[in-house]
Amino acid sequence: MNIIVNDQPMTLNAPMTVQQLLEHIERTQSGTALAINQTIIPRSEWQTHQINDGDTILLFQAIAGG
Repeated sequence: MNIIVNDQPMTLNAPMTVQQLLEHIERTQSGTALAINQTIIPRSEWQTHQINDGDTILLFQAIAGG
């Protein structure tokens, strides 16, 4: 399965959830936000939301501000 994470191509050998992907790429720190195909995925769905072939994933650090 081929995906793009922060503009970098990545190949996954098996289907996985968002949480599993973040653990795989060691990006589990607090404050991380994530969008798949330009749609924000709430943290509450990371354990169940499946990554699909061709997904474009954007990871970023959420920053509080005013």
